[in-house]
Amino acid sequence: MASSKVTVTIIGFGAFGQLVARLLAPYARVSVHDRSAVAMEAASALGFDLVARIEDIRADVVILAVPLRAFDEVLRAIAPHLRPGQLVVDVCSVKEEPARLMSDLLPPHAEILACHPMFGPQSAKRGVENSQIVLCPLRGARWRGIARFLERVLKLEVIVTTPEDHDRQVAMTQGLTHLLAQVVASLGDRPAIRTRSFDLIAEGLALVANDAPEVFEAIARGNRHFAPMGERLVSAIRARI
Repeated sequence: MASSKVTVTIIGFGAFGQLVARLLAPYARVSVHDRSAVAMEAASALGFDLVARIEDIRADVVILAVPLRAFDEVLRAIAPHLRPGQLVVDVCSVKEEPARLMSDLLPPHAEILACHPMFGPQSAKRGVENSQIVLCPLRGARWRGIARFLERVLKLEVIVTTPEDHDRQVAMTQGLTHLLAQVVASLGDRPAIRTRSFDLIAEGLALVANDAPEVFEAIARGNRHFAPMGERLVSAIRARI
């Protein structure tokens, strides 16, 4: 990844796809595929190469930055065209379902890495150094080079684990954050009289308040550990009221 000769195609040029493209552009030749003409125009305006047809993707690394609801369709579209040794990486907020789909639908000669950067467009405005990124290796060994790049070049904290362990932990750390952001927003305007601790909580929730709706949809419906965690939260609140 540290070589400019490495090629990366990002499928999906929404807010997170754009963030990934900006982070990787100094170190790799980045191209973009998106079925939206508006997204393709935006990518071109930013100087990225375009891949008009999904069957023409030949990059060393293919990053799937699409909503979970579109995941199955995209995998079926790229599967017949992947060449031996290509590495497919997803960046979904949940890992068990994407890992299952990639393992089931992608050909055996493609390498697979399930990945979740624990930051987004809002939090990344201050830089991503020292932020966490979760890697769940599924097939192949090229992920080790990716991990070294992420640690040594982007200065990220790399956590290697299983998709199940990832989803179990982020049900609290990410799931409840997004849930609380929505709940607090529904309570009305921020009061004029407040403590510093309240402001700090509000600042944290604001980092996810403007995330695309499909992010919370994936967390709430795609993570089987989320609903039990939400029920524990409600029970804990009731026990203290």
